[in-house]
Amino acid sequence: MKNIKKLNLAAAALAVFAALFIAAPASAMTLVHHAAQVRPLADDGSPSAAELLAKTAQCNQVSNGTYSDKNGGQAAICGANGAYFWTSGMAVDCDGQRTSQCNENTDCCFYNDTSFHQSDRQPLNAAQLPYVVIPLPSSVWSYQDAGIHGGDVLAVIYNGHVEYAVFGDEGPSDSIGEASYATAQSLGIDPDPKTGGTAGPVTYIVFKNSQLSTIEDHNSAVSQGHTFATQFISNN
Repeated sequence: MKNIKKLNLAAAALAVFAALFIAAPASAMTLVHHAAQVRPLADDGSPSAAELLAKTAQCNQVSNGTYSDKNGGQAAICGANGAYFWTSGMAVDCDGQRTSQCNENTDCCFYNDTSFHQSDRQPLNAAQLPYVVIPLPSSVWSYQDAGIHGGDVLAVIYNGHVEYAVFGDEGPSDSIGEASYATAQSLGIDPDPKTGGTAGPVTYIVFKNSQLSTIEDHNSAVSQGHTFATQFISNN
């Protein structure tokens, strides 16, 4: 009788072990999938984030005062040879084409247009295209007077990574620090327009005379970005 009980206990233990063994791969796959979702997919390459940040350590302020950072701070526009830069947080912009990630249900402030359009005259796709928002011209600073245009290339630096993006949308004239869903996602920042973004620090470098002929061509933005970033390192 004791032997039978021992056999029954052993069988039960084996069944529990088998169940745990079978369930484990599914749990592991869930963790792997989650890790893949948050892992940065930034463009990176040369020059590195550290090299670019070294050139933005000092600010030659060209703005007349500062902007409210969308995450609670204050940010000034700094001038450099061939570029302007600022450091702030990042709020997530979902404006543009209506997608499963960006629409009236996912974003309370969704607007189905952007200041600058694709070559087919459609708004930009925030879920797919890394783009940055720059404040409308004001007495604080005017991107137009500074020689910046829609479609110019930026290097966006966060947590040791660099993502190349385009100037794709204008924002309120009194605040700064906003980029598209795709920009945030590429840098490993939560891209949810309701709960995502980061307090930073995120550094944005916009390169003068870097306007793309096809604003939605991210490969061109990356290629141009590397070229202008290298020049930025050499000239500053």
